[in-house]
Amino acid sequence: MAQDFTTNKAVNIGWDALHRDTVMLCHKLRSQGPFKGIIAVARGGLVPAAIVARELDIRLVDTVCIASYDDKVRRHGEALILKPVEGDGTGWLVVDDLVDSGATFRHLRKMLPKAHYATVYVKPDGRDTVDTTVIPVEQDLWLVFPWDIAPNSR
Repeated sequence: MAQDFTTNKAVNIGWDALHRDTVMLCHKLRSQGPFKGIIAVARGGLVPAAIVARELDIRLVDTVCIASYDDKVRRHGEALILKPVEGDGTGWLVVDDLVDSGATFRHLRKMLPKAHYATVYVKPDGRDTVDTTVIPVEQDLWLVFPWDIAPNSR
């Protein structure tokens, strides 16, 4: 059965906080590279990947498009790969906004076992799938990112 997060406590992450936290991630990543490019996990990893690319002066950016949630309900079973990437991940940095259960990164590690995996926010259930992170988050919190909020509802 799919896991439903609609009743969980929600925390809004503003643009300023997201940018600050992603820059902190970049400070940690500087010692892990150099990276030949970034693979952004679409959709949530697109904005953090853009910030990382700018901060680390990386111009080669690709995406892997994967769906592990339908709105606030975790998909049952395997994540759905909508667009894969080639290779085994050698030299690549995979970036996402949040690792929750770790299912997305676990699936991606099968595809790209030699990549370096980074996320801005991480929950305990997915921590073992991440190489570099900065902000731990309680498992029962639902993070609401700026791109998930209608402009008039702020």
